[in-house]
Amino acid sequence: MKAILVRQVGGPEAMELVELPVPQPKANEAVVKLAASGVNFIDVYQREGRYKVPLPFTPGQEGAGVVTAVGADVTSVKAGDRVAWSHFLGAYAEYAAVAADRLVSIPQGVTDQQAAAAMLQGMTAHYLSHDTYPLKRGETALVHAAAGGVGLLLVQMAHNIGARVIATVSTDEKAKLAREAGADEVILYTQSDFEAEAKRITGGKGVDVVYDSVGKTTFEKGLSVLRPRGMMALFGGSSGAVPPFDPIVLTQKGSLFLTRPSLGNYIATREELVARSGAVFGMMAAGKLKLRIEHTYPLAEAQRAHRDLEGRKTTGKLLLIP
Repeated sequence: MKAILVRQVGGPEAMELVELPVPQPKANEAVVKLAASGVNFIDVYQREGRYKVPLPFTPGQEGAGVVTAVGADVTSVKAGDRVAWSHFLGAYAEYAAVAADRLVSIPQGVTDQQAAAAMLQGMTAHYLSHDTYPLKRGETALVHAAAGGVGLLLVQMAHNIGARVIATVSTDEKAKLAREAGADEVILYTQSDFEAEAKRITGGKGVDVVYDSVGKTTFEKGLSVLRPRGMMALFGGSSGAVPPFDPIVLTQKGSLFLTRPSLGNYIATREELVARSGAVFGMMAAGKLKLRIEHTYPLAEAQRAHRDLEGRKTTGKLLLIP
């Protein structure tokens, strides 16, 4: 089978297209023939070495396809089932062996591409808005990178809850997408200072929560737009890692809360994984969550997909098609 392999960490060129044997399932695994693989910033962080993964490895934390074989102890899925997963390495390939308890069934009315596009980013948007800081009607959230893969879904979920959404984006095109997703106010951070604008929009009161996937370039100002006892949910670092800082800053800015959450801790049990993915698929089936699959790339063009993602050229979701 064809697969992407990273032998040494580095730039996009570290990903090689190679021939590997089709995996055989261990007792607790199922082998999935992939129809689509999601491209996410966590793949970039692992390829760069920011997140450590034993070398060599096949990237990709998210995929969807059809089960072709199951291990001796597997009862939850069978050959022929359409399944999707997130947070299990090895999706940049034609086949992947996945722990069966990490697989969820794809419901009717949801395509394989939609499932692959929704698992990681959809469940991330869900845990952020429903658990990390459970938004309530009438509260105000600031969402950075609001036209990105997670951003567009997070804006929709916050809007559906009844929260007021302030979105930050870099271009007029992205601003239009954020508004269509339900953003009440959109700040073009390339044209104006988002800190000053957010304070103006809230009449100086500040926002209840900042959802920040950008990191280095937005973090400090993001803390400054929070109301007293507001929360900063820093869930990514597309502009780079946030430098170390003194927690006394949180006191000085109003007894703020800071969390650095990760999806893995919000789908740690089988029950939570099934419930969270089911909630996301349910929103999609009900027409309350619209996916934007921006671009699909052949598996062989994984390097280009990463360059496009890192270059902030994209909106919505990127998929690799084996």
